[in-house]
Amino acid sequence: MPTRKTSITMDAALLDEAKAYGINVSAAAAAGVAETVRAERHRRLKEKLRPDIEAINEWVERNGLPLEKQRLF
Repeated sequence: MPTRKTSITMDAALLDEAKAYGINVSAAAAAGVAETVRAERHRRLKEKLRPDIEAINEWVERNGLPLEKQRLF
């Protein structure tokens, strides 16, 4: 994946400690941003699908589970 240079501002003491531990700050920042983006994508998808999920749940409450009579448990 292509990369792009950017700059961030962070607490100086935290940066110094990360460097002292040999942490690759760029890689750690990229991993943190990737996780934050993944979480936001998930949150937005849940929000987008909420009306459909609620409609399905209401249908099941009214009608029961499809094929419920064929369940073995």
